[in-house]
Amino acid sequence: MTTGTTGTAGEAPLFAPQPPFRAFFDDPRWALAIIRATVLEAAHPQIGAALAENSTFVAHPWRRLRNTFLSMRRMFDADPAVREREAARLNRLHARMSGSDSRGRAYDAMDRAARAWVVATLFESAVTMCRLSGQPLDQATLERLYGEYRAFLAALDGDAGELPEDLNDFWRYFDRVVEDQLENTEAARVILYRLFDHLPAPALLDGMPALWAAGRAVVGPLLGAITVASLPEPYRRKAGLAEVPGTPTLMQGAYLAAGLTRFLPEGWINAETIIETLSLPPDSDDPRARTVTALRARMKQASALLRLLTPLSATAGPAPATSQATGEVRRSAEEFFRTVLDQTGDGYLDWPDLAAMARELATRLDLDEPEETRLYDAFAAWWRELQVALDTDGDGRVSADEYAAAVPSLAGPALIRVAEVLFNATDKDGSGTINAEEHRTLFRTAFHRNLTVTDGTYGRSAFVGDFLAFMAGRLSNTVYDALLGDA
Repeated sequence: MTTGTTGTAGEAPLFAPQPPFRAFFDDPRWALAIIRATVLEAAHPQIGAALAENSTFVAHPWRRLRNTFLSMRRMFDADPAVREREAARLNRLHARMSGSDSRGRAYDAMDRAARAWVVATLFESAVTMCRLSGQPLDQATLERLYGEYRAFLAALDGDAGELPEDLNDFWRYFDRVVEDQLENTEAARVILYRLFDHLPAPALLDGMPALWAAGRAVVGPLLGAITVASLPEPYRRKAGLAEVPGTPTLMQGAYLAAGLTRFLPEGWINAETIIETLSLPPDSDDPRARTVTALRARMKQASALLRLLTPLSATAGPAPATSQATGEVRRSAEEFFRTVLDQTGDGYLDWPDLAAMARELATRLDLDEPEETRLYDAFAAWWRELQVALDTDGDGRVSADEYAAAVPSLAGPALIRVAEVLFNATDKDGSGTINAEEHRTLFRTAFHRNLTVTDGTYGRSAFVGDFLAFMAGRLSNTVYDALLGDA
């Protein structure tokens, strides 16, 4: 796979040490552009169907944001080995996503035309972002940037043939897809009309529902209006997206305001640090958590005041129960089903939910083959076991009521196998225990946690026991909360 050059002798590498696109990663305008690009992706029938059935962006949008951001950074890394490894990981992930939409049309996440459209939306939204913020790109930069995106596609597909080679031809291709192929898909509607209004708080703001609800009530509708106003007019017309008077001005102002941040000193805004900080759970021992803890104390004071003015969401339930015998905090069955098991947020437990768990574990633990396949196979066996035990009406999925009626069935032999596969993937030296370095790699890197380890090791039985306690016992505040339970 030749991803580092254009493939033509004498031409400069497409991925230079500091390619133009990498400058966008720490640019606040990119947050607006990526939302716009995601809507255009979701409006493609194949991509929209794959998102609706497999993606965790509804139930875990912040986690999805983190993973997408880190993946794109790897795909535009100057090191070809980093790019090739990430491309291989994405291809393995996409190869597991196929099916049919609500109208019976087949979708396949490995479809080359659909993958090209994802790359096209990212490029076009980057260009639009610069234009709307009063900093249009010159022709030479446009050509260079487009070459980077075609190299991105080539890293995934082996070549960039699905995107026109000439930039002028690209604009005709883009307009044609918008006019002829995009639809008002379920996934696009969810992003525009549900996600912003029901966006769960990031881990940093967890436990302060009044403060989050007040901010979301203001920012959510604004983001929705800005996104709709920035979409291509032919798609707005086709999807019936009414343009509210004044929103084009609002959209232009938002991009211009975000664009002013380019005058800040270099390094003042670091997107990766911001995303990681937002993802820190309340009890994390990450060094940054000391600052976060102090900030949370101040925000709780503000939250207490806002709670007098802002009613809590109807979804806010009672506080978790605490066992008097053990002092362990336990979730209700309903909360555990919603925050952990229903990864895709559709109200049911089925294979895409467990596949999302396997995908998140493999991503955080940075698994390669064959460990990744073993993990997916273990989750697939667990799903077959759950279907037999919990799917009482035979509809191929498990409802919250079916789950609550047979909770103990979760902790069967297949779930133990999942835990054992995870343990084996972590026990790199095959000693039967996780030593201090392996322990640090697993829980500090993947989960932002430190555990009390006896004699500097963590045994198989303790590891399996902790995992089963989380997945079947519904204990709160375990090391797995930050991975599978946090939004």
